Amino acid sequence: MKVLVVDDSKAMRMIVIRTLKQAGINNLTTVEASSGIEGLAMVADHKPQAILSDWNMPEMKGIDFLKKLREGGDQTLFGFVTSESSPEVKKEAQDAGAAFFIVKPFTPSSFESALTPVLAH
Repeated sequence: MKVLVVDDSKAMRMIVIRTLKQAGINNLTTVEASSGIEGLAMVADHKPQAILSDWNMPEMKGIDFLKKLREGGDQTLFGFVTSESSPEVKKEAQDAGAAFFIVKPFTPSSFESALTPVLAH
């Protein structure tokens, strides 16, 4: 499974990728982007099966990245890995088409419980 990890922090991208592996995601291939703008280009170039994005990033917030993808007709499985956890933020993410929401700090089991139901489809 090819996963695009979008976060402005290189360290956080590495932690997310390590946690994906620990959560037992099979045949994992990852690509990384440091912003929503870079993420849009990566989606076009790499055609990932899932996208894990931070919410707060410079240049383009994660929610705007998701909205841009959906406006363009892209239906790639999309979820947030973020420290944002208010009900309003979660609702905005869901309304925009996010399939899952993982709150930092996270564990392999929080990844597994968020991803297993959506990857089964």
